[in-house]
Amino acid sequence: MGFRLSSKDYVEYIKLAAAKIHENGDYVTALDAATGDGDHWSNINIGFEKLIEAIPVMETMSLFDEFKKIGMIMMSVIGGSSGVLYGSAYMGAAKVLKDKDVIENQDMCNIMEAMLNAIMQRGNAKPGFKTMIDCLYPAVECYKDCITKALSENETVVLVKKAAVEGAQSTAAMEAIRGRACYQANKGVGHLDPGAITMAYQIETLMDYIATKL
Repeated sequence: MGFRLSSKDYVEYIKLAAAKIHENGDYVTALDAATGDGDHWSNINIGFEKLIEAIPVMETMSLFDEFKKIGMIMMSVIGGSSGVLYGSAYMGAAKVLKDKDVIENQDMCNIMEAMLNAIMQRGNAKPGFKTMIDCLYPAVECYKDCITKALSENETVVLVKKAAVEGAQSTAAMEAIRGRACYQANKGVGHLDPGAITMAYQIETLMDYIATKL
């Protein structure tokens, strides 16, 4: 049998993602300072700190309510466009979890696809714009492909993680269409997108956590 994540499991992942983001503060801030205003990490970090504070409440909720709560917190405390985009992502993902007690393999793929669609719609952006989408989109496409090919969940988490990391790394060669980097003379070419990097941290951590449940 494959993995089955409950509300409590998902907040365990949130704790791990918060730690991963927190420990990479200097690196992400330096990335953002090169192309933006240097506050991406502090905004995302504050969001995850607030999620940690809400864990005692969230772990008692249904998955549907938990994801809505995460979305509301992120939308209210994360500054800049990231808050609206992450909030929209979790609100969109919550709809996938209506009446579900656990997250299984297909559910997780559906969650990530719902997040991707919400971010693209709300941000009026698509792959190749040098944003977090360039990490999330290849991860989702990889996940869907793994399910189509009936790969094992052990194989799937490794491949999805790889797709997310490689997607984030690919932003270095892109010209920015969205975000502050698009106002620079070189459109941020040669620099990684910090939003893609922090998204990659989350997907990496999620796939690693799922692997412990297999």
